[in-house]
Amino acid sequence: MKKIGFVDFYLSEWHANNYPAWLRDACAKLGADYEVAYAWAETEVSLADGVTSREWCDKMGVTLCETLDELCEKSDVILVLAPSDPDKHLGYAKVVLPYGKRTYIDKTFAPDLATAEEIFAIAKQHGTPFFSTSALRYATELDLYGEDCKCVMTTGSGRSAEEYIIHQVEMIVRKLGVGATAIRAERIGDVQVFFHILYEDGRNAAMTYARDKLPFTLHMSGGAEKGVYAKAESKYFVSLMEDIIRFYETGEVSFDTRETLEVMKIREGALRAMETPGQTIEL
Repeated sequence: MKKIGFVDFYLSEWHANNYPAWLRDACAKLGADYEVAYAWAETEVSLADGVTSREWCDKMGVTLCETLDELCEKSDVILVLAPSDPDKHLGYAKVVLPYGKRTYIDKTFAPDLATAEEIFAIAKQHGTPFFSTSALRYATELDLYGEDCKCVMTTGSGRSAEEYIIHQVEMIVRKLGVGATAIRAERIGDVQVFFHILYEDGRNAAMTYARDKLPFTLHMSGGAEKGVYAKAESKYFVSLMEDIIRFYETGEVSFDTRETLEVMKIREGALRAMETPGQTIEL
């Protein structure tokens, strides 16, 4: 049985609470042999529900490590969480990635493009295979339109654009690839923002984000085919867990990792554009 180590800012949060069971299910489906065996958190008491790291580990049947280095030494592979605190990822990466063990870093990968590039540089220096993505990359609805997709429109919600816009950007980059050059934002009332992402080769993308009550949807079009609209409601977290296990087994990322930096570039531009509505922000 290979051992997965969980790294988090605080352990009792939605991702850490659900991933162990989902990873077990993925292993059962794929015939793999992994378990979440170790955990370490920077903060002892969860900011979400007050559960301590020791209480979380006792409930999950996981060994609590006293230091991040201890976790890295004992684990076969590593999963960095802190999904709501991407500003923590660089500090964790500086400890984790030099161990050379296959690592998944949860969304949002980094707070900005420069930090994302720094994490990539650390991994390259140490030859450490790693990847990061939003689970929405695995929405099967993205496969409803072919490779000639030129235009993507998405909607989505969440308590802050800083945390949740990543999901819409991930879907767009999954379909259109790299090469966005600029972005504009327009505020619609107090709770919605419309973004237009520009390219130089005929591709276009748009996002409408709201703080609440907008489902994740997408419309894809381009070429000769009729456009396709779909709500992203497939089991994308199941597919993400399976891809993490495949990555742990092979060390191979299932997509072009340049797309991760593209996602970070567009996200950073979107957050800047929100502050200057109507102005075009170069990416």
